[in-house]
Amino acid sequence: MTPNVPSPGPIRVLVTDDSAFMRTALTRMIQSDPALEVIGAAHNGKDALEKIARLDPDVITLDIEMPLLNGLGVLRHLRDQNPKPVIMVSSLTQEGAEATLEAFELGAFDCVAKTRSFATLDILQIREDLISKIKAAAEARRSLPKPVRRAVRPSAPRKVRFSNRVLRHEGLAPSVVALGTSTGGPKALQEILPLLPADLSAGIVIVQHMPEGFTGPFAQRLDARSQLQVREAVDGEPVAPGVALIAPATWHLTFVRASASLFNVRLAKEPANALHRPSVDVMMLSAAEVCGSQAMGVIMTGMGADGALGMKAIHERGGFTLGQDESTCAVYGMPRSCAEMGVLDRVVPLLQIPEEIVHATSGAQLESRVG
Repeated sequence: MTPNVPSPGPIRVLVTDDSAFMRTALTRMIQSDPALEVIGAAHNGKDALEKIARLDPDVITLDIEMPLLNGLGVLRHLRDQNPKPVIMVSSLTQEGAEATLEAFELGAFDCVAKTRSFATLDILQIREDLISKIKAAAEARRSLPKPVRRAVRPSAPRKVRFSNRVLRHEGLAPSVVALGTSTGGPKALQEILPLLPADLSAGIVIVQHMPEGFTGPFAQRLDARSQLQVREAVDGEPVAPGVALIAPATWHLTFVRASASLFNVRLAKEPANALHRPSVDVMMLSAAEVCGSQAMGVIMTGMGADGALGMKAIHERGGFTLGQDESTCAVYGMPRSCAEMGVLDRVVPLLQIPEEIVHATSGAQLESRVG
């Protein structure tokens, strides 16, 4: 039996916020979907813990700044005593972003951002995002990722023989690693980037679906914990070995060739009609077109299918493609789409991804397989 999947019927949600306006607004948004039911509202962290114990909700929405016990305190208690899927509702501030990133480490499933003018009706703009993430949290096989593991360097690259697609990869070690992720990604990236060595022979470019204002603090947090240099991407900068660039929220990231083996990134608002901005597909399709077989595609946990077309393009251009396996995904949506299309050369658990990146980019000969 699949754990942590709610029983048939509406998904039961507890709303937690110290603002009466926000509690009312969130409740109305959630209950506008017939698949969801708000079973209670808590006005601070202690009230939330009491109602969680009494009502046993399927999913909790949680504010960070609250009296008596804040959202991070609630998460610590739940992590240790009563794990539940939690969606953080965070303000669009530097402090709110940093606290939300800490919340991911404590087991938060995902976050939605309060609008800047949260006292007006434009709060309704978060409705679709909120509802989709509540549903994903309720349906996820694992509601809470495991705690972050201490970073260790991956072992030295092993050499094994290719099969099937060996000739397409032999002698063409990737110089650009294009990595895409969404729901569950902040937690997952905080686990795997510290495992990569400072002397990685390729540059990494990351699209992580996050609210505006969150990608900068997220990059700083990862940089402080990683041997790689990690920063928010700037238009025109090179993709450099040992550096991980995170696409800024609301900006698409693509590539241009600077020389035979060097590439720069470009930031743009177009295409405006993409479902996400930044889009994993936009980034990976550009990697396939510009970098060809010098690109490696990595697809990780996330809702939906963003990245499937891009991974297919990288695969068809002779680049190496790697997917996170179902058992370690918070949401097995984006990797599933790629697996069903048959465009993954290898599928591995989360903590094996750094080793695979090191092997592929060092030129080590990896057996092409799935599983």
